[in-house]
Amino acid sequence: MLLGAIAALVLPGCGETVIDSAKTEDALQANLSKSLETKVAAVECPSDQKVEAGATFTCSVKLTDGKEETATLKILNEDADVSVINLHSTQ
Repeated sequence: MLLGAIAALVLPGCGETVIDSAKTEDALQANLSKSLETKVAAVECPSDQKVEAGATFTCSVKLTDGKEETATLKILNEDADVSVINLHSTQ
């Protein structure tokens, strides 16, 4: 499986910079749809994830075949570039 870097946009929030969850979800869905045998139906990431280089967070991934996965992403830098470091089944 191809696990690659994703460029996520940042949003200011309450004086802190947070990941743009909608952009991250779209990019993750497109990335995983290309690398998995099954298409991705939906992705849900936290909306309050602070941009801190080295921090990790998880997103829920629903596949079109009904399976659910959890993707662990790592923030690579202050520009909010993220990399998928793990994808595992929740079922």
